[in-house]
Amino acid sequence: GGAAPVVSALLPVPALRRQATLLDGFAAELAASCPGTTLERVPVRRWADLWSRALLLTLPGAGRTAAVSTATGRLLPLGVDLQEHATAVQAQVHAVLEPADGTAPRLVRAAVSAPKPDTVVGAGLWQLLRPRMSLLAAAGEGRSVELDAMPVTAEGDLLWDDGRARTGEPADPFATARVILSTAADPVTAPLDRHPSRIAVPVLLEGYATERADDGALALTVAGHRLAVDTDRIPAAGPLTPEAVAASGACLGLLRWDAGEFALQPLAVETTVRKKTAAVHAGAWAGGTTDKAGARAEKAATDAVAVLRERAGKLLRT
Repeated sequence: GGAAPVVSALLPVPALRRQATLLDGFAAELAASCPGTTLERVPVRRWADLWSRALLLTLPGAGRTAAVSTATGRLLPLGVDLQEHATAVQAQVHAVLEPADGTAPRLVRAAVSAPKPDTVVGAGLWQLLRPRMSLLAAAGEGRSVELDAMPVTAEGDLLWDDGRARTGEPADPFATARVILSTAADPVTAPLDRHPSRIAVPVLLEGYATERADDGALALTVAGHRLAVDTDRIPAAGPLTPEAVAASGACLGLLRWDAGEFALQPLAVETTVRKKTAAVHAGAWAGGTTDKAGARAEKAATDAVAVLRERAGKLLRT
């Protein structure tokens, strides 16, 4: 499209990569929406936010590198937030860091992203991300990670380096949430990122009632307050489903703000199966799976990736 030359020129420059990715995605959305008369609804709010964000990123100082320190201690994953676009995919692991120096625990994040063809979907997305960050395997297996001088920004983003991480002991995310989450310090958000759409606060909810509307919308009632569940954010690349959320007794998720109200994005739930408590995690397949449904999806994705690589090889040889 018309944005391709600009994106190609921006991508090789690390300082401009955020702008390039945003422009690439925005241009792809606009192109896919043409002609506009075929749209059921024009996403005015989303497109306005994307355009505003793009303009802010061009301001002097917007791309300034955040202050970086180091983190040493035990990392306890809470869940994986998988975000998929037609041309890119990102997995963000939300976790609690217990510093080795005995200071208060704090909330941190670690993200990994990769470009993707639109034919790779579902469980196949993990194949694009796994080689780039070992934390995904630990999060999928429910294990802690020992960090040694891992770079971390003031906003709580770990600049992941596999050489500074070692997989540790089993760590149940629900146990972590029940024991530590309420005392973990929140990171300070950079001024440029203080937008309601960026709100994603890890929370643990228990003792709620679930209700489902005729249109399928799911909500939880907690202490007399109704909280909508954003089931659209539940990825197809994992075993978590809206039905599992509706049947759950505890939910670990991200509290978000959208369209004037708070909503919950589930990351994991606890359900009762044959009188036993079982946990279902959205990122359970991040490191691989022996689950039958997950294994089938992985195989299909592997075949699709193999075909794409073969075609790419033929193109390069011609």
